[in-house]
Amino acid sequence: MMTALIVSNVLAWITVVALGLVVLALTRQVGLLHERIAPAGALTPTSGPKVGEAVDQTRYTTLAGGDLVLGGHHDASRLLLFVSPTCPVCKGLVPVARRLASQEGLDLAFASDGDNLLEHERYVDEMELAAHPYVLSQPLGISFGVSKLPFAVLIDTNGVLAAKGLVNTREHLESLLEAAESGVPTLQAHLATAEEQR
Repeated sequence: MMTALIVSNVLAWITVVALGLVVLALTRQVGLLHERIAPAGALTPTSGPKVGEAVDQTRYTTLAGGDLVLGGHHDASRLLLFVSPTCPVCKGLVPVARRLASQEGLDLAFASDGDNLLEHERYVDEMELAAHPYVLSQPLGISFGVSKLPFAVLIDTNGVLAAKGLVNTREHLESLLEAAESGVPTLQAHLATAEEQR
């Protein structure tokens, strides 16, 4: 009886040590995978104007009756965020975009399409967007290749498209700013260049 108890205890300890070694090996593999997989920035569509191209100077009328001019020279870079009142991700991203624009000194504007003016006016009130231009224009979205929301476009002070892409998080928005600062249109393009250099 005592021998069986000792043998089972020894087998249990051997099993615990073996499982501990397996967990350590798996942890190491997860760490290696984390290093090899680069973070994903904003997903950049292939349609619409390319990063680095000048944006045609165009004037749009905002919901408040003012003007929003895209393209041409401006004092600050403009972040244009395409949103929709029915998009739940947009509702979470709007406050993030406002904070980021304030921190980075960007002119922030919002755009959407749709013909229900009342719904958009309620959305502007609900999300406290009255301080920012809000444009309803389907051609504007088409011109930038917007296919999914939320979508952001960054236009530099010279009216050149600095970055664009599908943005779901603050990190995606920040990746647009990083792309503009580095002169590399997307994170994926940077990784491809780094791979070619190796």
